[in-house]
Amino acid sequence: MINLLLLGVVLLAVGGCVCVLWAERGGPRWVRRVATVTLAASDMVHRSQKRRRRSGNRTTSGGD
Repeated sequence: MINLLLLGVVLLAVGGCVCVLWAERGGPRWVRRVATVTLAASDMVHRSQKRRRRSGNRTTSGGD
């Protein structure tokens, strides 16, 4: 069951990438919408990873 879920996620990601490439070449309106959603999701994931890295790099200063 988990394999089907992962396969679905991979297919959605690949489909989104294809739509981004197609939209750059002037695809139909629905392709541009899918590409916009894909790029927005990518940006959100990227920002989340940046925040996680910043918070993980904090060090506590010990006394003695």
